This record gives sequence, C-alpha cells and structure tokens, in this order.
Amino acid sequence: MCSIMGYCDSRADRAVFEQGFVQTVSRGPDESRVVDTGHGLLGFHRLAIMGLTPAGMQPFALDGSYAVCNGELYGFRAQREILKAKGYTFAGDSDCEILLPMYREYGVKLFSMLDAEFACILYDGSTREFIAARDPIGIRPLYYGYDPAGSIVFASEPKNLVGLVEKIVPFPPGHYYRDGSFWPYCRIEQAERVCYDSVDAACRSIHDRLVAGVEKRLVSDAKIGFLLSGGLDSSLVCAIAARKSKTPIRTFAIGMRKDAIDLKYARQAAEWIGSEHTEVYMTPEDVIAALRPVVWLLGSFDITTIRASIGMYLVCKAIHEQTDIRVLLTGEISDELFGYKYTDYAPDAAAFQAEAQKRLRELHLYDVLRADRCISVNSLEARVPFGDLDLVRYVMSLDPEIKLNRYGKGKYLLRRAFAEGDYLPPELLWREKAAFSDAVGHSMVDILKEYAESCYTDAEFAAGCQKYSHARPFTKESLLYRGIFEQYYPGQGEMIPDFWMPNRAWEGCNVDDPSARVLANYGDSGC
Repeated sequence: MCSIMGYCDSRADRAVFEQGFVQTVSRGPDESRVVDTGHGLLGFHRLAIMGLTPAGMQPFALDGSYAVCNGELYGFRAQREILKAKGYTFAGDSDCEILLPMYREYGVKLFSMLDAEFACILYDGSTREFIAARDPIGIRPLYYGYDPAGSIVFASEPKNLVGLVEKIVPFPPGHYYRDGSFWPYCRIEQAERVCYDSVDAACRSIHDRLVAGVEKRLVSDAKIGFLLSGGLDSSLVCAIAARKSKTPIRTFAIGMRKDAIDLKYARQAAEWIGSEHTEVYMTPEDVIAALRPVVWLLGSFDITTIRASIGMYLVCKAIHEQTDIRVLLTGEISDELFGYKYTDYAPDAAAFQAEAQKRLRELHLYDVLRADRCISVNSLEARVPFGDLDLVRYVMSLDPEIKLNRYGKGKYLLRRAFAEGDYLPPELLWREKAAFSDAVGHSMVDILKEYAESCYTDAEFAAGCQKYSHARPFTKESLLYRGIFEQYYPGQGEMIPDFWMPNRAWEGCNVDDPSARVLANYGDSGC
C-alpha cells in the first residue's frame, strides 16, 4: 500500500498538510515526499511493490505536471510499450509511471482504460488544475473535504483530514473529479446488457475469469502471501495461486484457539494445496486490546466491519512483524457477487440483483475498507482477485435467475465452477459459509458483546443511543463502537451511511445482529 494526499490551494500551509499526512505513514514506510506544484501540495508515502528502485518514487513529474497514485495497474507493461512508441521514456519499472503520459494522450478517458485498483491525484501543469479518480469498486481508498476557505483536500484516509476539513466524505468509486465536480466514468454494478449464459457456460466463464484475476495479481517485485480463513473464497484464491506458483505459497490463518473451526478448515486447505502454512492465535485479552486501535484505523463504527477486522488486523500484524511479505491476496467481494446467507431470502431475482448492486456500490465502506485498513496499517498491500473488473462485470451481467439459490447450496455457481480439477477437497468446496467475524471463533464475537454489556447500564445505553440521529446505535455493542469512533472522528459519523445488515424488508431477515449466525438458514456453517 501507499498513501497519497493533495491540498488543492496555492495558499496551503505545508506544516498543517504534513501534520495530517504523517497519520498514514504506515501505509508507505519506505520513503515520503511532498511536492509544491505552485498551486497546491501533493504528498506520497511509498511502499515499494513494483519497481523497487528509487526511480519508482512518486510524485511522478512530466513537463510541469505531477501525479501520485496508490494503486496496482495490471498489464501496465503493454501500455508502456504503446507509450514508448509515441516517444515517451520511463525512468524505472513502476506501473504508476504510465499515468502522466496516458493523461497527456487520452485525457480523463485514461481512467476507463485502466485494469486496476487505484486512487490517484494529478496536477495538470498546463491548465493549473487538479484531477482525482478512484477505481470502479473503491478497492483503494480516497476521501475528500473542503477547508474553511472552500479549497478541496484529498487523502487516502479520513485520519489525514481530521481537523483540516469540516466534513470528511468518501470519494465515490468509478468517478473522477475535475472543475469542482465528480463525474462517473464506470458504474460497474450496472450491466450494459443481461447475459443469458447457461449454468454450464456461466461456470466455465467464472472459472476462467477468477483464474485470470488471481494470476495477474501474482505479478509483484515484492514477496506475496495469502490470507486463508478456511472458507470457500480465500481457499479458492489460494488453490489457484498454488497451481500458478513455482514454489509453495505462504498462507496465514488466525483463530481464538488451536482447535478453532477456522484453523481446522484452513489447515485442511493448506495441506491439500501444499502451502507453507502459519497459524496465529489470539486471546480474549488480545481482542479487547485491539478494539480501540481497530476502530481508529478503520474510521468506522459498523458492527460487522469491526468484528471482522480484529482477527484480520492481528494476523496482518503478525505477518508484518515476523515475515518479509509485502503483498497479501484475500477473498473479499465474493459474497457481493454470488450471495450471502441472507440473500437466500431474496423474494425474487430482481430483488437479488438490486441487493447485489447496492452491496457492490457500498463495498468501499465495509468489507473492502476492512481489508485495506487492516492490511495497510501493517505496511502491507491488499490484492483482491474477486474484485477483478472482468469477473465483476461478467457476474453482474448474468441473468439473476441463475444466481438465486435454487440449488440447495449457497454460491452454487462459484462452487460448481471449481468442482472439477481437484482445486479443493469436496468437504471444503461444498461446506456452508461461516462469516469471517464468526469463523475466527464464535467466542470472539461473544467476548465483544460481553465487554460492551459491561460498559453500560440499561439506562446509560438508552441515553447514549439518543445522542445520535444518524445511524443510531441499537445494541450496547454498537453504542460502544460509536463512542470510540467519535473520540477519533468527532462529528464525522456520516462517512458511514448505515450498518451493514441483512435486508430487513425481506422475510426472515429482520434481525438485530449482523451475524449470519442469527439467520434460520445458518445450519452447520460453524461446525
């Protein structure tokens, strides 16, 4: 991961800028640089992944223009050859060095040309304007706000902007900013047409696209590892990567105890694919001690996000402290494409598709946010194969009738896509889902609930909830998280639109806890 920041005003106070920018130095601990464009400041904290030499350091410059980018641009070498043929030269082997030449050739059309997960800020020296953009899913973070004088400030994380702007707002994915407005260049959740492929054809396409998505994310000049929860999604990513790698991949799992369900299934998957596997154990004391740091690094009060982040944060911390790995592949975004336990309750195909579209639009505020922050705060980079743009476009275009769970098994299309080829043992491939926040030990969630219960009397809980009009807490656990959030991000609660919960409008989903454990169809997921 890297961190970027841009203060788009010639009057920007550099000391104030750097005070905010230093808050995310862990995203890019290798080197830091701030450039004064003459009309504003651009900052970059580097975590070297591609092009490890000093030539890969940003901001990049081209004839008075500058660019900073936190991203991975897949297939950049082919584009670089095209640019070389047009007369451009390149100092190093960084993927992001192609951005300024592409901007000069194509203008803002370049953003729709990228196969990438990215957030970037460009300064056009010829027009003296700032342009910013974010990938279609929002895998890489970007926020903005306006200072008291009305100047816009962009940054990788909310913590960069606290005290600098009045209101912190997530930069909309699939948009670019120019001339004071945000313009959509890609609405990836909205398919241009409906694809009526058969189940067999759909499964073949899903297989090929996911394999390609994993393979392109194995290209790195820094060492790569894999988070392996033992669930379907991360296990498939690891299984594909193991086949594409010349040496055994390194996998990591975390649990509350040695016999935790997540560790059991992760161990089984690791043995099947032949990975070099590491288990990390956490205690109840670790869980409570991590709570405040996790809320701070997330910039969120969402229940699901915080629960699931504690285990991810602790395993990433261990990876950072004990290995030389710099890149982690994860299994996020599969649920939004293929369904959760609660989407089994979708009343019809149209409702399923509408829910999937909503979840995909909001991903950058929840699961994707969790993966980015827990990984980046530990000076690692997250790569998300299920977020591959080609795969996402295809699955979102499929006739939702075949995505409904009419097969007696959730995520049937994904499971069937890998049923042949011995990617995973059948008992793992067809095992019911266990949510990550539950899988790291049901007791972890219970520990958090019990801790929250001890923090408030019933009267204090009732009074505390009334302090908030937006996303009002509804359990002692949610009140605890909101209180911690407000300590770090006072008055910025609207950054998170609501709680990540099942669709209460659907029969069977009107629940007061986001865990799939409370749903009637959870079954033996946690066994």
